[in-house]
Amino acid sequence: MRPNLDAVIVGAGPNGLAAAVTLAAAGKSVHLVEAASTIGGGARTAELTLPGFHHDICSAIHPLAAGSPFLSSLPLAQHGLQWIYPDVTLAHPLPDGRAGVVWRDLERTAVGMGVDADAWRRHIGSLAGRWDVLAPLLLAPLMRVPRHPLALARFGLPALAPAAALERRWFETDEARALFAGCAAHAFLPLGKPLTASFGLVLLASAHAVGWPIAARGSQAITSALASYLRSLEGTIETGHRVRSLDDLPAARVVMFDVAPRDLATIADGRLAAREQRRLQRFRHGPAAFKVDYALAGAVPWLNESAGRAGTVHVVGTAAEVAAAEHEVASGRIPERPFVLVAQQSLFDHSRAPEGKHTLWAYCHVPNGSDVDMTGAIERQIERFAPGFGDLILARHVANPAWLEEHNPNYVGGDIAGGWNGGLRAVARPSLTFRPYSTSDPAVWLCSSSTPPGPGVHGMCGFHAANAVLRGPLR
Repeated sequence: MRPNLDAVIVGAGPNGLAAAVTLAAAGKSVHLVEAASTIGGGARTAELTLPGFHHDICSAIHPLAAGSPFLSSLPLAQHGLQWIYPDVTLAHPLPDGRAGVVWRDLERTAVGMGVDADAWRRHIGSLAGRWDVLAPLLLAPLMRVPRHPLALARFGLPALAPAAALERRWFETDEARALFAGCAAHAFLPLGKPLTASFGLVLLASAHAVGWPIAARGSQAITSALASYLRSLEGTIETGHRVRSLDDLPAARVVMFDVAPRDLATIADGRLAAREQRRLQRFRHGPAAFKVDYALAGAVPWLNESAGRAGTVHVVGTAAEVAAAEHEVASGRIPERPFVLVAQQSLFDHSRAPEGKHTLWAYCHVPNGSDVDMTGAIERQIERFAPGFGDLILARHVANPAWLEEHNPNYVGGDIAGGWNGGLRAVARPSLTFRPYSTSDPAVWLCSSSTPPGPGVHGMCGFHAANAVLRGPLR
């Protein structure tokens, strides 16, 4: 008998929702299953500290969502999604009180770079100007023939380099070097590794091309808008349903999984080739995040004025300090002065906290599975650049790697990036193949951030996986 459903999708994170929307928009019958009581995966919002303080549980700032060709094509504003753009996109304070500052306006940013103005325009501005061509190439499987090979080559040649080498070669000022190093460190890798420059280039180019917005009322608004749109396409969603085997699912022509590779191996046990089963179980995960959410009595008292106007603040110091912190983590050690990433949503979205009060979102990198409490180290770093910060703390919520994995099983060992970003894993997830979403069973597919193009709230993993399904078993 023909199954009643064309597709069942397991996991209602951004990629599972994107896959469901793509299939439903193509006229396919879709049912989405989520283990948690709320949808969203890495894009959820909750009162973690005190009543009235709304904290983004994982993702907070959304350049890749704003720059996603897929999400940008959807009528999400009609389903409640509103972007808010901070006054300053990114600030990176330095120990002497100066700061690297990125505005959405390219020219304003370049002028602030002093002697590095021309270099900023040439290396960052040129990519921002080609974002409409580059974004569909970068947010897609790279194991294929690109539609614009010249544009990709112009990006790809410098992107292959270690960030540390490129930062020293391109820029002279401490400000520009720190900004580039801080953005490259989003790779969760030592900055001397090849391909780390690509993270710096993409994030800084997106800052000028599309901005780094926050979602009004919280990151949950992104996934809620996707869910609302899916329902308008007659897709259905079921929460509180944990899937332990394929027998737990209704019959469907295909099943797509927005889960970690190891969980796919467990759920599909007996349906996959033995070699593939072992490969999925051995999938390598990267360093972890240690996160603290704060309820504050007032805004953070940054010494640098621009940091007090920024949606995102990189808190660590010089480019050399960024590199040192990331090297320690990659070596399995705990950095004394970690690289701390801070988001200040409540400065711009007053729904996040009671009047006069603020939230603060902060995390640092630690080795995978670490059980070391980094709360003190994070707060000491913030105090370096904002003396008196500790006096404002009303409450805090600590999320160590174990908490993150319990909250979202895709975050294996606290790895919020869906896998190690080094070597071929930066472009080939979960393995080196021209068919990264399919498995040895033609009815079983993977669409999580452990597939191309990797982490970020962009939905492109789910979008590309669903299109592969539409070209294959659901054509």
